[in-house]
Amino acid sequence: MTESESASVDLEIIVQGAQEGKKLELRLWLRMLSTTKLISQEIRRRLRNEFGATLPQFDLMAQLYREREGLRLGELSKRTMVTNGNVTGLVERLEADGLVLRVTPDGDRRVTVAKLTAKGETSFSAMAAAHEGWLRDMMADVDPAIVSELWRDIGAVKSSVSNHLSGTDFD
Repeated sequence: MTESESASVDLEIIVQGAQEGKKLELRLWLRMLSTTKLISQEIRRRLRNEFGATLPQFDLMAQLYREREGLRLGELSKRTMVTNGNVTGLVERLEADGLVLRVTPDGDRRVTVAKLTAKGETSFSAMAAAHEGWLRDMMADVDPAIVSELWRDIGAVKSSVSNHLSGTDFD
């Protein structure tokens, strides 16, 4: 089996053969995980092919787009769940492409804030519009009422999980 074939194996195979109605929580978790994996893989492919961007770059730019005054690199790391070192690398690459600018507010070299440039805002706006369209396209075969119900129902699952976390680390 090639690497791309193994990467596309549906995670739900783990519970294949389980008796109907059994292991529902495990099955739900695997279905959510495999669906997320499928969508993420396709979004990554389309971002790369259409914009020459990675998903982490898109996520970082999304955070900066929401915060027009910019964000400290440490805050970007928290919001994107990317290590500080990787955030620095992402910012450096985006800066080299003219999409992000690093500034030191009040001349304090201990603090670095990243901001989108005008080119970065334009680029991100195009990516975000495409991203929204891709999601709409991928879910085109699902009745909008079902999408709405799933959003609500998975919110209940998320809430239950949050109520039963053993700690606050999200590593």
